[in-house]
Amino acid sequence: MQQLIQLYKQYSGKTPASCEPLAQAGSNRKYFRLTADDGTTCIGVIGTSQRENHSFLYLSRHFKEKNLPVPEIYAVSEDESRYLQEDLGNTSLFSALRRGREANGDYNQEEIELIKRTIKILPHFQIEGNEGLDYTQLIAPTHFNIESVMFDLNYFKYCFLKTTDIDFDEVLLQRDLEQFAADLCTNTPHFFLYRDFQARNVMLKEGKPYFIDFQGGKAGPLQYDISSFLWQASAKYGAELRQDAIKTYLEELQHISSGIAKDYTKRLPHFVLFRQLQVLGAYGLRGLFEHKQHFLQSIPPALKNLRLLLDNNVTKKYKFLNKILRRLTELPAYNKANERVKVSKNKLIVSVWSFSYKKGLPADESGNGGGYYFDCRSTHNPGRYERYKQLTGLDAPVIQFLEEDGEILPFLEHAYALVDFHVNRYIERDFTHLMVCFGCTGGQHRSVYSAQHVAEHIHNKFGVEVRLCHREQGITQILK
Repeated sequence: MQQLIQLYKQYSGKTPASCEPLAQAGSNRKYFRLTADDGTTCIGVIGTSQRENHSFLYLSRHFKEKNLPVPEIYAVSEDESRYLQEDLGNTSLFSALRRGREANGDYNQEEIELIKRTIKILPHFQIEGNEGLDYTQLIAPTHFNIESVMFDLNYFKYCFLKTTDIDFDEVLLQRDLEQFAADLCTNTPHFFLYRDFQARNVMLKEGKPYFIDFQGGKAGPLQYDISSFLWQASAKYGAELRQDAIKTYLEELQHISSGIAKDYTKRLPHFVLFRQLQVLGAYGLRGLFEHKQHFLQSIPPALKNLRLLLDNNVTKKYKFLNKILRRLTELPAYNKANERVKVSKNKLIVSVWSFSYKKGLPADESGNGGGYYFDCRSTHNPGRYERYKQLTGLDAPVIQFLEEDGEILPFLEHAYALVDFHVNRYIERDFTHLMVCFGCTGGQHRSVYSAQHVAEHIHNKFGVEVRLCHREQGITQILK
């Protein structure tokens, strides 16, 4: 961190008033917010991967020259291991769309406009960003080709398909996968492919979308990025919203370069299929092998997306692949995971609390003697930082901090596993009450986030009534 402060001094001529660590994202980069005496801020980055750093810095400067909305780079160390960039704030598109996701994809007009505004910018990166871009400056492989496609298709086969009980002829499947890869790459003009285009990688500054984390980009087809964004399993975008967003995208694409979108919609379903197989491979590795709850929960909606593609005959040409994928979407384990217990048949009420340990444990008023009390104080506390002190675990900046920091996620995975088992057993035995409590230092950030997510998880999975109380915030909610 001292080297980062030194870079700041070289850039501004002054020592920063503060250098505050930020939540670490999925990469190995570390982020800091440096604040000057006058209150102006910038983001300092320390990255251990020279290839990633170089690719990001090159693309940032290139896109900035094209007047595309990316963070401005202020200063870079000689070895490119540290750099200073524009501070885009704390609100990502992902956090701004949280309400719509939790409403099972019932996005309001304001959220829909945010999505369309972001989609409208994408073709400018793909077309204008491609002009004059030196792909040798990027991370290899630098092009979308049969080799890179087969890597992802085999990722699906070995990390997901082979974990099931489905018996298949590997030679026949491999032939279809190779033909599928060849079809994806034949007569496919290449533009800039963002690669990781998703709501988490779009920041909102004064309502305007800014794009980040594009260092994995390469030369590739236009259809890939829109497939990645609109068919993300956890986003729950409905068919009407997808079609509306695609229309917005194509109108902007035509405005930039007429005629470039020829056969776009005809070929789009094949790239959506490829993306679904790609993410199932990732869910298999992270969920089935590494037992990460978030990825396990993403498998059923991803298979639902896959089932809709099969119903539209996307795989008609690949007969053996089609047969295997249909069997995959019919597996009872994943279909059952999406089913709710019928509310009319169970009497269970689950009380979920957030609280401060300083003010004592919540009392069980049911007469059942209490239940689970989870201590959140081992996880990173947003309350240590001034900008979060007036917020709670229900506010988007705190949610983003906790999720990007990551410590709260494995903590909740274990809580989900314990509570799910308990709820199942209580339903089977016709018990009427279970109490689940989450405590932290002030009952404001970590416990509120945890209680809210567990309450919604129980309600969505089991269909039971959940009575939620954030005790120190004076907030109660009943999920019928």
